[in-house]
Amino acid sequence: MSKKLSDLTHLDESGTARMVDVGAKQASHRQAIAGGFIRMSGSALAAIKAGDAPKGDVLGTARIAAIMAAKKTGDLIPLCHPLSLDAVNVDFAFEDNGVRVTTTASLTGKTGVEMEAMVAASTALLTVYDMAKALDKNMVIENVRLLEKTGGKSGHWRAEDSDLA
Repeated sequence: MSKKLSDLTHLDESGTARMVDVGAKQASHRQAIAGGFIRMSGSALAAIKAGDAPKGDVLGTARIAAIMAAKKTGDLIPLCHPLSLDAVNVDFAFEDNGVRVTTTASLTGKTGVEMEAMVAASTALLTVYDMAKALDKNMVIENVRLLEKTGGKSGHWRAEDSDLA
């Protein structure tokens, strides 16, 4: 299905990039959940679990980095609105071959927080890599994606194959 230029929200009539005007939209509670995974060696995973990584507290540092990144999403992603977030939560889960991150961003506003949740997840995983690269340079970041969103005109959406409860 081919879209017409007038159907693309981030382009004006002449094809020039623009920020979408959300001024007339109603504010509503909005939340987005994103996640991703970093696969690593057993020894790197054990060191992170034990708090023995050379650079210190890997997950604590990754949590702070994720929150900071979510707050700066409008500075990082072109045409993304700068948002005043109500909350950003970052959770980690150890799995057999790595660490899973789940981030939740929320606000009451006129535009969604999907990008903030995904930037937070990506940054958390990149920080884990940076903090643990001395232990395993072969780590692989994978499956960073939006898992669920609520609020706004389009309402509730959830990834069909999401493992959220």
